[in-house]
Amino acid sequence: MNAIHTTDKTVPATPTDIDVDIDAFVDRYVAVWNEPDPGARRAAVEALWAPDGIQTISSGEHIGHHALLDRITDAYEQLVDKGGFVFRSAEDAVGHHGAITFTTYMVPAAGGDVAWTGRVVARLGPDGRIRHDHQFTVSTDPTPGTDAVVAEFVRRVGSGEPDRIAELFADNVDWLLDWPAEGHPSTPWIRQRSTRADVAAHFRELAAAHTDDHPREGDDPVAGPDLRILVDGPEAVLLTEIRRTAASTGTAYRARCALHVTVEAGLISRYHVYEDSLTVARAHTAAD
Repeated sequence: MNAIHTTDKTVPATPTDIDVDIDAFVDRYVAVWNEPDPGARRAAVEALWAPDGIQTISSGEHIGHHALLDRITDAYEQLVDKGGFVFRSAEDAVGHHGAITFTTYMVPAAGGDVAWTGRVVARLGPDGRIRHDHQFTVSTDPTPGTDAVVAEFVRRVGSGEPDRIAELFADNVDWLLDWPAEGHPSTPWIRQRSTRADVAAHFRELAAAHTDDHPREGDDPVAGPDLRILVDGPEAVLLTEIRRTAASTGTAYRARCALHVTVEAGLISRYHVYEDSLTVARAHTAAD
């Protein structure tokens, strides 16, 4: 029985299905653009495309092995050999009924931001070679979205980087606490904030109030094992359980916590905290 194999399942065959390992196919497709050896490049082109295979890009079509080899050789010489870039797969390939689609990136070989993003839609023949593929340039917004900002926030908090955490916040922050305005003497870091500098101070004071230098996995409201993140447009809610040990008393505690953040222009502009602050205060007051 023929089938298209994906990374997570095998799709039942129909008369138009082709037996192709999608991940291996994409790896070969991406590798040909990075291939420095002319002979190996030619062999790879012939193995990937049918003799009359076609690639369509915004500027026109390239038909047959000779034209395809010229195009790929020119891209290698200009972008990889002289330009210092390398092509990578985004590892997002999917396929069915003889068609595969996936994303490729062009990035500096020495490391750095993505310089170009392409989306490929390839139609395969019965022999598993490309009959026709379309390559699209994908516009990438330099401003990170809510998902990316929240993920980076989680990473920086987990690494204990107060100043770098603050870089993710707007100059002025709508900061809300589920706690009396006058605060509590045993938890001085739980107080109103409004600026980026306040954010750095908050996470610095929070770390100093506990026995570890910075939160470890499972110890804070954004890096715990039960973390759940819900995103809807610019809004995100993070749900988890704080697991810390108070430096002043040596008392370990757990407290449920929710964070509601808003991301605007790639920065966190709203940071609302809903936590079991009473449990936190008791842990820092006495070692029962």
